[in-house]
Amino acid sequence: MRLHTGPAPVRLGRAQPRGIARAAAGPGAAPTENISRGVLILPGLGNNAADYGPLAAQLEARGMAVEVAQVTRPDWSRNAAALTDPNWWRGTLKPRPAVDWYLQLVDGAMQRLKRRVEGSEAPITMLTHSAGGWLGRVYLLDWGTAGVDRYVSLGSPHLPPPPGAPVVDQTRGILTACSDMCPGAFHSSIRYVTICGKFVRGVPLTGSSSQTGGDDGGDVGSGGGGGGGGRSDLLAKFAGVGYQQVCGEAAVWGDFIVPQPSAHLEGATQVDLEGVFHSPLGEKLPFFGPWYGSPQVLKQWLPHLTGDQAAEAKVAEVAGQPATVSVQPP
Repeated sequence: MRLHTGPAPVRLGRAQPRGIARAAAGPGAAPTENISRGVLILPGLGNNAADYGPLAAQLEARGMAVEVAQVTRPDWSRNAAALTDPNWWRGTLKPRPAVDWYLQLVDGAMQRLKRRVEGSEAPITMLTHSAGGWLGRVYLLDWGTAGVDRYVSLGSPHLPPPPGAPVVDQTRGILTACSDMCPGAFHSSIRYVTICGKFVRGVPLTGSSSQTGGDDGGDVGSGGGGGGGGRSDLLAKFAGVGYQQVCGEAAVWGDFIVPQPSAHLEGATQVDLEGVFHSPLGEKLPFFGPWYGSPQVLKQWLPHLTGDQAAEAKVAEVAGQPATVSVQPP
């Protein structure tokens, strides 16, 4: 595993009382001088703030202050307002004002987080999941980067379908606009890390996993519950349909929702994790698997969130580490 030579290590603080974890999804807590880092969590499409409670609790227990943008599931219906914009129908939609409702919730959480870390002057990591990835990039562009030194995305579709791909851009032009306005690891003051799970390799509807299995030795990642060939084929075909709509190809690896080719930004540290499913749902259904926030998965990418170089090196030395890391030039 190759890692960045980044900023000075950030020491993890002591575990906080259990009650502090509840503040991550509440109106904010009083400033504390014993906080090692602030973490702002941006929920993905269809998720709400409560889905990230267990992940927030794990980070709080490690001495970090965590705030989650207070998104509810019904909030996502607000995106339907963009249907009145002619750009939606032309496929040239811009992020704003279409998703201003979400960005305002992000800013509210950011201000609560900054009040919590001001006593310790701790740096902030923007931790995004799924659609929260490109939404976070828009926030940093229009609201500014003050206090933020790291950006980590988990299974985020960052790139639009390639030109000429026989698919419809599901964001109706928003991802193209993001790539134009803030391409790659855009802000030089921020360390970008993009993380993608390798849960299943997709196949076309008319194909089979045996036809498309790559060098990785199969079509379902080591953490997945694909089981027999019939179930594996079904998962691979279902995933392939989704992958093709996002990146124009079905036969690629991904986390079952987001394909690898779309999940990484140029100039970012790119991390691929074997057997990791896209959402918290994976922990609840036996035929899926652990997601990015599961304890056994979190420990693999936690050093990228904290910027702790010593911990990064320790993770790299673990035998059988199911993570691959590639570093793009800044």
